[in-house]
Amino acid sequence: MKLFVNDLTVMDFSYLCPTRGMVGESWIVDILLNGGLNEESMVQDFGKVKKELKHVIDEYVDHKLVVPAENQCTTITHDDSNERVQVDFSYQHDGAENAQSMHLYCPPEAYAFVYSDEVNMSSVTEYLKEVIKIHLPENVHSVELFLREEVIPTDFYHYTHGLKKHDGNCQRIAHGHRSKVLVFEDGKESETWQNYWAKRWADIYIGTHEDLVTSSELSFQHDNINDEKYYCFKYEASQGEFEMAIEKQACEIIETDSTVECLAQFMFDELKTMTDVKLEVRAFEGVGKGAIVADE
Repeated sequence: MKLFVNDLTVMDFSYLCPTRGMVGESWIVDILLNGGLNEESMVQDFGKVKKELKHVIDEYVDHKLVVPAENQCTTITHDDSNERVQVDFSYQHDGAENAQSMHLYCPPEAYAFVYSDEVNMSSVTEYLKEVIKIHLPENVHSVELFLREEVIPTDFYHYTHGLKKHDGNCQRIAHGHRSKVLVFEDGKESETWQNYWAKRWADIYIGTHEDLVTSSELSFQHDNINDEKYYCFKYEASQGEFEMAIEKQACEIIETDSTVECLAQFMFDELKTMTDVKLEVRAFEGVGKGAIVADE
């Protein structure tokens, strides 16, 4: 007998890619359980599937930075004295002559280490299947996962951020989303401005100005890090201290927090400097949620 649950959850996370750098992503999860009937004549109660397996997926991938642990570009250092993990990652961005790099020093909960040389739907599926197996009841023999992207017919972008004021997992400094954006001029959808933001924020890290520090203020050191080439971030949140150094060309620095409400306002304010028509901006945070800012 097979039991299926579509749209079980959406995983909002970021991952490290050897050609793109840090990529914000949102994947929808469908699940299929294979097993016999239990004493309730069920493979498993839908309520338990939705609650318990969603919790497992959220705990192991959602709002984390997924790291390809076996990629030669990845260096992982566990600092047990400070209960943090340093990840150094180099990548060759498309068209770039020289390798770029980023460096993170965060609590271990901020990462998901996938033992593969690449983070993709296949490697993440295998990672999650191994995790979920230990949480299944005896009558369930196997689990199948299906990961997919939202179908977006308009422009979209991939962004990564961290929200230090958030009480939950959004405080992690490197998690992200794959998000569409809708812009309306005088009530009509503007493909021009939607494409503008899709290009401007392609694989971007959106940082908050007040979180910037100099390289000398970081708790970890690396020979490559300097203030001319890198933006350095550092903040304290309820899950611990988060630090990161990332090349400036991969960043957009804003004066506010990077909540979707603030991002919608930022896009609206930027566009108002470039056009004088009546505007509406609908910014999305992953799948099916977001914020709207519009002229009255």
